[in-house]
Amino acid sequence: MKPFSNINRTEHLSRLEEASYDLIVIGGGITGAGILLDAASRGMKTLLLEMGDFASGTSSKSTKLIHGGLRYLKQFDFWLVKEVGSERAIVHQLAPHLVIPEKMLLPLIENGSYGKWLTSIGLKVYDILAQVEGDDQRRMLEKEEALEKEPLLPEKLLKGAGYYAEYRTDDARLTLEIIKTALNYEAEAINYMKVTEFTYKDEKVSGVIAKDEVTGKSINIRSDYIINATGPWVDELRSLNNSKKGKQLHLTKGVHVVFPYEKLPVKQSVYFDVPDGRMIFAIPRGRVTYVGTTDTNYNDQKEQVHTDIADAIYLISAVNNMFPSINLEMEDIISSWAGLRPLIHEEGKSPTELSRKDEIFTSDSGLVSIAGGKLTGYRKMAERVVDRIAEKYRESREQEFNPCITDSIDLCGGPWKKGYKEVLQYEKDLLQELEKDGFDAKDARYLVHNYGRQTDQLLDIYRSIDQGSPKERMIRAEFQFACEHEMILNVFDFFIRRTGRMYFYIDSVREWLEVILKDYGEKFDIDPEQLDDERSDLLHAIEEHSNFSFDRV
Repeated sequence: MKPFSNINRTEHLSRLEEASYDLIVIGGGITGAGILLDAASRGMKTLLLEMGDFASGTSSKSTKLIHGGLRYLKQFDFWLVKEVGSERAIVHQLAPHLVIPEKMLLPLIENGSYGKWLTSIGLKVYDILAQVEGDDQRRMLEKEEALEKEPLLPEKLLKGAGYYAEYRTDDARLTLEIIKTALNYEAEAINYMKVTEFTYKDEKVSGVIAKDEVTGKSINIRSDYIINATGPWVDELRSLNNSKKGKQLHLTKGVHVVFPYEKLPVKQSVYFDVPDGRMIFAIPRGRVTYVGTTDTNYNDQKEQVHTDIADAIYLISAVNNMFPSINLEMEDIISSWAGLRPLIHEEGKSPTELSRKDEIFTSDSGLVSIAGGKLTGYRKMAERVVDRIAEKYRESREQEFNPCITDSIDLCGGPWKKGYKEVLQYEKDLLQELEKDGFDAKDARYLVHNYGRQTDQLLDIYRSIDQGSPKERMIRAEFQFACEHEMILNVFDFFIRRTGRMYFYIDSVREWLEVILKDYGEKFDIDPEQLDDERSDLLHAIEEHSNFSFDRV
């Protein structure tokens, strides 16, 4: 499927005041994106509005796993395990270039959270609930086998390990590709559009007033129904609608830190014990290994979520405790990210104990809000809430929409009729071509896992650029592709959410900052003073992601 071509933001904006929509979705994270695709593919005229960039909130700051929620077995939440376990297989099928098989090792440690017998039973139940088949089914490893899989584990304390399957992804790119796929069904989506008011007719919501954060202009947009899918900001929108009552959000902060692979050279992903009873991940990814996540209550500004020294120390201590030959220090951290989980508050429960289930709230004025949930379950969350909108149409207007079909819609970057094997062959063929210009297997993997078959179009752009080294031409091609097909408005959109470089390859941001700023200035006709501000902001962001100051403890 080709990326959408009509991405001219000015044209999208010009249609808003004249149009009337069946549904407006507020929020451009994974939940809003899933709703947009579901509703549009059923035949609803749907618009998505996002106050920042797409996936700029929680949906670019997860552990970046499409996983089945093994830890929810300990909470006896079998329904959640079954749903997200089944969903991860569907999402892998829809986008095997973005949702990558990732074997996970669960070490069994003396006096650890998981015993051998319970782990064996638990992983078997996990496989059954998640309908895991073939080589992906769990195996129990003896101590020697576990050490062969991961030599860094503590030999004296190790009793064995569970070995099971998960899937790795880039959450921001997954969100973006879902949105791009939705536009093939005549949906519309605009970033940097902040909803400031609701409009009403006969005491029911009938539209929104949205402010274009680029021009400052406010636009009145009409819609029959509105869904609030703004993640951590759900309660703010409910307050704006005067309907914040009953259950409310409970925000928790999750932090991840990134190390050079040579500093934490785990051979594969490990899900391991922390002394306080929690479990965290160590996941190798190309040139780096990242570790997370924390789970602490959060009551500060939602727009400014930081990785504090206490968070970093917690994660470093956890790694050093589990891998005794590793001695990580603060200066080994090269990048980090911190995000918020919009959970449903339950009195007396700790952050870790709070349910990850989603809930839907409908106000007296008709505003539908959805909160909670997990990255893996985005498609079913969307199906449930769009089912409600479809039911409202049936009841009030006797209008029928098609049932949900998103389990069979290949996401942008595909299709892959032979699944992941075809992705691997495409990657192999790409490497043969790229090696001529000095690129390696990691470069090919990066392109395929980010763009899928859209890499062909990116390479056309690359070949058309006749100045600079191959590496410079490639990143400039990525930037041009993002400008033409992925609605970026600034360099942060590019370096963080379109490419993930700020997290996983931060040195490349430093290396190519001036090159991209030059292209950005020319593309968007940015004056030198504003460009200096962008440069300063980006340099500050690099420091923010990679360094820690004691005044933020």
